[in-house]
Amino acid sequence: MHKVFIDGQAGTTGLQINKRLSVRDDIEVINIADADRKNPSIKKDIINSIDVVILCLPDEAARESVSLIENRDVKVLDASTAHRVHPDWVYGLPELSPGQREKIKTARWVSVPGCYPTGFILATAPLVKAGIIPSDYPITIQAVSGYSGGGRQMIESYREQEDRKDFTKIWPYRPYALQLAHKHLPEMRLYTGLKHKPLFVPAVAHIKQGMLVMVALHRHLLKDSDPSYIVRTFMSCYQSEPFIRVAALNDMDQLENGFLSPVDCNGTNNLDLMVFAGEEQLLLVSRLDNLGKGASGAAVQNLNLMLSVDESTGLV
Repeated sequence: MHKVFIDGQAGTTGLQINKRLSVRDDIEVINIADADRKNPSIKKDIINSIDVVILCLPDEAARESVSLIENRDVKVLDASTAHRVHPDWVYGLPELSPGQREKIKTARWVSVPGCYPTGFILATAPLVKAGIIPSDYPITIQAVSGYSGGGRQMIESYREQEDRKDFTKIWPYRPYALQLAHKHLPEMRLYTGLKHKPLFVPAVAHIKQGMLVMVALHRHLLKDSDPSYIVRTFMSCYQSEPFIRVAALNDMDQLENGFLSPVDCNGTNNLDLMVFAGEEQLLLVSRLDNLGKGASGAAVQNLNLMLSVDESTGLV
């Protein structure tokens, strides 16, 4: 049986990971008492006695936990931003390239991707690699997430509004990171092969979970090709991937009365890729659960690979 310790087990992502792992008979989740969570001595003893530690912590705390590791047999899966572009860490996106899955399987240090980057990278990296999107193209991303992506404090603030039923203060849609320096930008640029950071405008909607990541492109990028070429590129790239679903071009079945729902992947580790084309523009859309493929589901997927068990174990 594999021993796993979730460092940050009381946070949103930690709780979701624990929920997925606690029902498995091949994994023993090692817990730490609430009073000892910030005790480095006790934490050090636990971390050095298990197979994998999953870090669900702020960046600096994640680095501190890594510094406690002395046992070279301990593997680390970091869900923070701290190591996502670090050259010594493997980026935990199995679908990134044909060899990425094997890198994760053999790695000691794996960093779980961010939720927004997961949607953006899987929608654009194949197109940059194929030369459809030039590496110096000025990309703009519009994205919206459920409020659970903001962690415990944001969840509580939204629930307070709901409990008070003060609908004059309900926040239906709130863009943020308007300094245009979101912490996810470095991994978005690096793992797509772009020369410049994209313009990224994220927003929070008044839904608990769910996510849409949207990238608008001009049709001139395709030159003489039909927009369905992009769909074929996606299908060729992801045809064997268990969690990625590629929709047909302009698939109206994805819409509900003309609207695209951000919640249809909720409760799963799936990611839907869609392409909508007009006469002069294209829209790439990724839909995922920010708590699933965007966080805890992705962590479990990577953990399975690191433990050499079936990748989809414990996931739907």
